[in-house]
Amino acid sequence: MLTIAAPSKINLTLEVLKKREDGYHEIRSVIQAIELCDVLSFEAGSGIEVVCDDSSWQADKSLIPQAAALLQKHSSCPKGAKIHLTKRIPLLSGLAGDSSGAAATLKGLNILWGLGYEPGQLADFAATLGSDIVFFLSGGTALVQGRGEIVSPLPSLPEMWVVLLMPEVARAIGKTGKMYSALDKSLFTGGEKTNILVKKLSPGNDIDRSALFNVFEKVAYDTYQGLDNYRNDFLVAGAASVHLAGSGPTLFTLVKDKSNALEICNRLKGQGYNACNVKTLDSSDLLNTGMAV
Repeated sequence: MLTIAAPSKINLTLEVLKKREDGYHEIRSVIQAIELCDVLSFEAGSGIEVVCDDSSWQADKSLIPQAAALLQKHSSCPKGAKIHLTKRIPLLSGLAGDSSGAAATLKGLNILWGLGYEPGQLADFAATLGSDIVFFLSGGTALVQGRGEIVSPLPSLPEMWVVLLMPEVARAIGKTGKMYSALDKSLFTGGEKTNILVKKLSPGNDIDRSALFNVFEKVAYDTYQGLDNYRNDFLVAGAASVHLAGSGPTLFTLVKDKSNALEICNRLKGQGYNACNVKTLDSSDLLNTGMAV
């Protein structure tokens, strides 16, 4: 059985430049892969079957079956597959677990079926499925542009710890689209915030937390009722700064020292919060499909 880890991500910056004529939004963002992973296992099967250990996961709402069907159609492959999905990334959390799972599906079935597609070809498939999927084919640290499908690798961050707080607030399928719709044109920027961070990212440099930016923070605290309480408790627990992951509602803080990160995480857990402490990942962590899970 072939097993592949599908990591989650955080946005170190996320700017919306404009709304495009195709209905999508033009973005400029620095994305960082992190260690919290779903796990996908692939084995030969009849047809395409995806099973998940989380009963709230819905196949018809997921990109994973779509990725499998797309690859099968374009390759004219007569083989089938059974995909086992172990969920560790919370659903609808802003951590892009479903997009990562779709990327892992493209990679896994390319191997299982012996298709021999090159990374660029898989990226073309990924771009037709969703905006974040191309990034997860390589992971690490990257500049993302367009609607999210134009990915340029950046120097890897020095290993840092990411404390994640997953708030128990109401969220619904389609929340990302609603968050985009909530953005007024006055919140659009020109990409300069991302440009500043990109210039500061060079091998061995610590990240400047003051350069982090996510436009969705301008609307998230009105969208997710009670999110501000979680943010305040995060700060009280010791976070130097608190940031929104993607379209939320997950919150995160970056910490250089592991023991400090563990202290913050344990304080949150002590209050009954769903929190975890994970490392940042560079692209080499995903080159090995047998990555530790």
